[in-house]
Amino acid sequence: MSKSAGAQPLVLFDADCGFCTASAGWMRGRWFLANVDAVALQKADLTIHNLSVDKCAERLHVIADKDVYIGSDAIARILRASRAPWPLVGRVMAAPGVRWLAQGAYTLVARNRHRLPGGTSSCELPDGP
Repeated sequence: MSKSAGAQPLVLFDADCGFCTASAGWMRGRWFLANVDAVALQKADLTIHNLSVDKCAERLHVIADKDVYIGSDAIARILRASRAPWPLVGRVMAAPGVRWLAQGAYTLVARNRHRLPGGTSSCELPDGP
């Protein structure tokens, strides 16, 4: 279903959204140095992962370890593939209680991504995730 175990996590980002594209650059930049493969969802073969463009455009998706991570779980997975201290932050984000808060924060950011740095009106989600 996904890349083989041990392969870099595959990050599917919305290339039509400036905020998402900028975020894909930041995660591989010097602050995070995430060991991931970032691909625009518009250029990926989503069918091999049983995903759709609509769902991937609503929330960030990461495919790793034969699993699909969505929303803040995807962010946590990216952080776990980054340089220190980010893997610790990623593990904390996945902890019970914290995960619930992280999902809420992710939803807030996703609904307002058109208002964030790099965001444009094309980033706006019709009904939010």
